[in-house]
This record gives sequence, C-alpha cells and structure tokens, in this order.
Amino acid sequence: MTTAQWRRLGRRSLFVAAATASALVLAACSGGGAPAGEGADPQKLEYLVNAENGNIPPVLESMASGVCEAENEALPLEINSIPQADLDGQIQLLVGQDALPAMFAAGGTPAEGAKLWNAGKLVDFDESLEELGVLDQIEPGAISTIKALYGGAFSFLPFQYNIEGIFYNKQMFADHGFEEPKTWDELLEVAEALKADGVLPFTASGEQGWPITRLLSGYIFRSLGPDALRKVADGEAKLTDPEYVEAAAAIADLGAKGYLNENIASLDYDGAQNEFLEGNAAMFYMGTWALTAINDPEGNKIGADNVGFMPFPAVDGGAGDIGQYPSNVGLPSTFGSATYGPKVQSWVKCITENFGEMSLVEQNTISGFKVPDEVWAEQPQLTQDVHERISGSTESVLWFEALFNAKAGQDSSKNVSLLVTGQMSPEEFMGLLQTDLDAG
Repeated sequence: MTTAQWRRLGRRSLFVAAATASALVLAACSGGGAPAGEGADPQKLEYLVNAENGNIPPVLESMASGVCEAENEALPLEINSIPQADLDGQIQLLVGQDALPAMFAAGGTPAEGAKLWNAGKLVDFDESLEELGVLDQIEPGAISTIKALYGGAFSFLPFQYNIEGIFYNKQMFADHGFEEPKTWDELLEVAEALKADGVLPFTASGEQGWPITRLLSGYIFRSLGPDALRKVADGEAKLTDPEYVEAAAAIADLGAKGYLNENIASLDYDGAQNEFLEGNAAMFYMGTWALTAINDPEGNKIGADNVGFMPFPAVDGGAGDIGQYPSNVGLPSTFGSATYGPKVQSWVKCITENFGEMSLVEQNTISGFKVPDEVWAEQPQLTQDVHERISGSTESVLWFEALFNAKAGQDSSKNVSLLVTGQMSPEEFMGLLQTDLDAG
C-alpha cells in the first residue's frame, strides 16, 4: 500500500467542512451495515479508488470486457481516481452530501471505515455474499483480517491479501544443517550459528522502521496472544506493562547481538530486500507482496527455488499460535448500501467469482478471493506454498501500528531503529508510544 504526499494548499477548509458534515450524518445514524437488496441501482458502477493503486482497476476493466461483460452492459463500470492521501477527506465529504459512489476504496484510517459501517452506509457482505451463493469464495483468513480492522464487520472486500513471515535462504540453511526453527529460542540458535560463520542472519530496513516493528508485533502476538495489541487499543493493557517491554527487549537484543545490518538505521526497503536477494543475508521478514520481487529472475540472484517461507516462531510458554499469520488486505474496497441494487449485486457476484484468478494471472497479485486449484498449480512453487498457508489459516492477527493513532504510528517507525542500535531502551521506546496513545 503506497503513500502519497498531502496536497495541503487549499484543502484544509475542505477537510474541516467534510469532517463536520460527516460527523453530523454519522451521528444521526446507528447500527451496522444495511441488509442486502435494500438499495436502488445507480446509473453506472462508479468506482472511486486511490490513484496509486495499479492492480485493481486494470483487472476490473479486463473483467468488464470479458467475464463480466453482461454485468457491464447492464451497469457500465466507471473508474475515478484520487490521491490516496486525499481519500479519507473525499469520502467524508461525499458522506456529508449523501453522495457515496456505488463502489469505493477504503480510506487510510480503518476507524473511519468502522464509522461508516456503524452508520449503516456499507453492505453486510456476510449476509449479501451468502444470499448470492458466493461467500465460500472468500478466504476465511481474509474475512478475519477485515473484521479485525473494521470493527468486527465483514464490510470490505479483500482485493489484495498478504500474510507475513520470514523468507529464508534454503541453501544457507542446508549448508549449516538447519531446519525451519519452530520456536524463538531455536531461531536465535540459528542466528548465532550464522553470525559465527560470517553470515548476516537478518536484513531489515531501519529507514522505513515498520519492517522492524513487524518483528516486535510478531513476538508480542506469540508471547501474549492474538488480542494483545487490541487490549492496548482498548485500554485494557499498556505498552509499558512488563510483558510488552520484555517483547521490545527481545527485538533490541537482535541488534545488540549483531544479528541485524550494521547500517540498519539508514537502510531503505529496497536495500534490505536486495541484501537478501543477492545472498548477503539469510533471512528477511516481510509480507507476501515480496513474491513479486522473489519471482523476478533478474533481481533475485539466489533464485526463487532457493527461497523458503516460514511463520514467525512460537515463544516458549506463549499464548499465541504460529498458525496466526499477521495479515493485511492492502487498501480494500466496499459498496455503499444506498446503491446496492440487483445490478450492483450481479457485479459483486461476478467479481467474487473471478477477481482472484484474474488478479493472480494478470497482475501476479494474491487477493482474498479464492482461485481454482488448477490455476495455482501453474504458479511458482513458493507462491503455491503461500497459497496453502493462506487457505489453511482461519485466524489472523494485525501488525504493530494497525490500531495506533497517527502520532504513535509515526513515532514507532521513526524510533525503532534507535531501539535495535541501543540508542533507546525498551522502556523508553514503549513509553514514548504509550504516551502518544494516551494523548489520543
């Protein structure tokens, strides 16, 4: 999911007005999503999407002239784009005008999507897809992720779906006689042996920051359970509680023991990824969006067949499970309840039945829509392995900053490199973020 720069000039008054109008409309409504079939079809299937999204629009356009041609003739697809940074404000403005399009991408803040659901502005896909006979075409893990992000409701569709874990160099592991570590202690043993042999155990980007905080949330979920960060968001726990600080200390130790890049603070995403793909590091924690680079024979110098994928390991005595993969759905899209008539529902049925396959084949992108087995069989072996893990997962977790406010998210990414380079203690790092959360 990409991030555009704010176009600040001339927009502040627009966003204030939009937020005010949206607040009035949402305050006047209550309850969850609207039942299927109560909307009135619009004149066209307008789709408002972030301009940076290069995957979804081409697939939908291909479907409109192919497998969904009949649906498109009855209700023509029209795609309109807007910079992602402006999307939240535009949706708020349209809510205030009671003018939401039939289909639109989520804004960057999941809490805003939850508000739309609570106001009855979105479709209940649990109900609608069941009535359309296609609910079983959605991966259960993708539904779990959406519900975790958007207030417990299946109110968005997973046009993209990624799980996260550790990519590793299979040849390096074989040369040292390693199998996939199942526990954190086993992972540390592998890292120590690699370092002793002159091999960098992990590569990660400290410039971006979030690739390191993904390690932190991975440890938290395994040690404290899948609801550990939800408890922090709900005020039932604090990041400064000893067990959360202990998790930060475990990740800080990776840096202290020399298991991470020496230049980690200045290393960007591409640089960290290249360290792995060029054979300079044994492991790389990342989401499965990295499959695009891994399956690229020009950029991947170690070869796609030499890359394995494993879940974040268990923490001894922990409450989490290695089958609970951190997951995200990119920037998902939804349908407005007011315009959810029979023609729109026909489009939704066609999308649900076909988008997954077409996105995989045409865009090399995994979605949360199921794909026929024979199509998966034509994909690279690692992609097939990821698919098996997705299909076998019924519960997902989020990521470290998913439920944070903007300030906490920014400070997390900005300061985590200081944590792993010893310039900030675990107590200081978690204390800073908790202060941000307490400020609201």
